[in-house]
Amino acid sequence: MSVDDIDYINAHGTSTAANDKAETQALRDVLGSRLDSVAVSGTKSVIGHLIHGAGAVGAVVATKTVMEQEVHPTANYETPDPDCDLDVVTGEPRSMKVDGVLVNAFGFGGQNATLSVRRYVEV
Repeated sequence: MSVDDIDYINAHGTSTAANDKAETQALRDVLGSRLDSVAVSGTKSVIGHLIHGAGAVGAVVATKTVMEQEVHPTANYETPDPDCDLDVVTGEPRSMKVDGVLVNAFGFGGQNATLSVRRYVEV
């Protein structure tokens, strides 16, 4: 997948200033200006932090997002952080074309991973 294939990011999104800023900067470093047209939401805002299970849930959310073509909103997102200049989905789910998803899953002690999921099309 290339950065142009990414339509949605399921952020690690712990809602802490240091982590959210670092995650935003990493996404900006990888996606560059493409990030401006990518929807972002955080599943933890809805279900909490599942620690070791967070990545697995993120993979399920990514798969369902591609299947349903709908991005879930980030709950309780009220005051945007200027250091996190992202298109955060809030309020209601967003119906949109989603063929490619990145899932960020970061763990204690540096166990960090990003999973990419994309729509499968048989040619």
